[in-house]
Amino acid sequence: MGVSVFDSILLRQLWGTDELYAIFCDETKLQKWFDFEAALALEQAAMGIIPKEAADDIAAQCNVSLIKLENIAAGIRAVKHRLVPTLHEVQKLCKPGNGEWIHYGPTTQDVLDTGLMLQIKDTYALLLRDLKAVGRELYRLSETYRDTPMAGRTHGVQALPITFGHKCAIWLREMARHQQRLTQAQERILVGSMCGAVGTMASFGDRAFELEERVMKRLGLGVADISWASARDRLAEFTCLLGLIGGTLGKIANEIFNMQRSEFGELEEPFTPGKVGSSTMPHKRNPTVIENVITAGRILRYNVSIMQEAMVQENERDGAAWKTEWKVVPECCLLTGAMLAQTKFVLSGLVVNVDEMRKNLDMLGGYILSEKIMFLLSDKVGKQTAHELIYQASMFGQTNKLDFFQALLTFDKTRDLFTEEELREALDPAHYVGHAPRLVDRALKMTRDECWLNEDA
Repeated sequence: MGVSVFDSILLRQLWGTDELYAIFCDETKLQKWFDFEAALALEQAAMGIIPKEAADDIAAQCNVSLIKLENIAAGIRAVKHRLVPTLHEVQKLCKPGNGEWIHYGPTTQDVLDTGLMLQIKDTYALLLRDLKAVGRELYRLSETYRDTPMAGRTHGVQALPITFGHKCAIWLREMARHQQRLTQAQERILVGSMCGAVGTMASFGDRAFELEERVMKRLGLGVADISWASARDRLAEFTCLLGLIGGTLGKIANEIFNMQRSEFGELEEPFTPGKVGSSTMPHKRNPTVIENVITAGRILRYNVSIMQEAMVQENERDGAAWKTEWKVVPECCLLTGAMLAQTKFVLSGLVVNVDEMRKNLDMLGGYILSEKIMFLLSDKVGKQTAHELIYQASMFGQTNKLDFFQALLTFDKTRDLFTEEELREALDPAHYVGHAPRLVDRALKMTRDECWLNEDA
């Protein structure tokens, strides 16, 4: 029975992907713990610390398919400990005496933290793949709409003309920086834990450092510089990076949401046959996917703040702070993965209404070009005087329901400063997008040079 949106059979597809659910399910979680225990036993045997027969037996039995989760769950309820019942189940499968050597040295947090890092390692590959997929769609949109004029807006109202390609290129470069951040942080984040009860590695004996190197190499993780049982900055950094990615995806979604409003009609998320917008209003085509991205982003950002809270640890280990990560880290991964997948879906089929963009660009009757006219006038009367004159003409025109052309030719102080021909030529918004197309070209070239969108990158 599903209690939260993450385990609800009705809603879970909105909050994660099948691949990520598979990474963070109970079976995979246990298998990652077993992977650590097996690697530890095998390397201890190779170093002559425990019998080889015992290590081989332990490694063979560290397989989640051989274990009944119900038995472990019952054991956890009985002894109030997550790992001990798990170890007992493996020990039962081993030949007499062999199971005594399982978990020889580590503390529970070593196992659970390293297991989580193995899950994050698998997640990393998916995130980088899906970042690339979103990046490819943004590259395509930037290139396709490089020269498509639309209204640029500041403070929620029209400001100056831009191109839609320019807007998409900004999104593209933001995603490129996230890809760089994730890649650069990967080596720092993906390390295992073999520190023992209080971080001193006392239980691993004289060859503790060598054993740690061998175990982490087998698991494909880095070696920590020192115990991180009470130093949770790695997980905090990882979730912060997810929060940054989610922030950008949420911003893109919010922009598309607003540009899809009926009053704008500039964009529309893909519409699939049979999609229903309302149970009572059959005509509606709601931006439901985009809304979900916005919602997931809000939850993700609050989860990131919880991970900041979990950095405040007491002494050498703090179970109260540690346990918050059990909830928050998987949720952050699921939410980010869902947002990436849903954003890719929307961008790949995004409907771009070029005609509506142009229509909205003309909505202000030319006032969107006040800056351009002001600078034309600056050559004649000076910039500050020009600003004041254009301001007065604009206020006069809007008060009297005149378009900008009429206002400039009707207002006494500007009437004689322009000819009608000069104004008509200057008041085409498509001719005042600045260097937007060239800026798009620069962004696209930088993206190509970085090669992060290449198939083999």
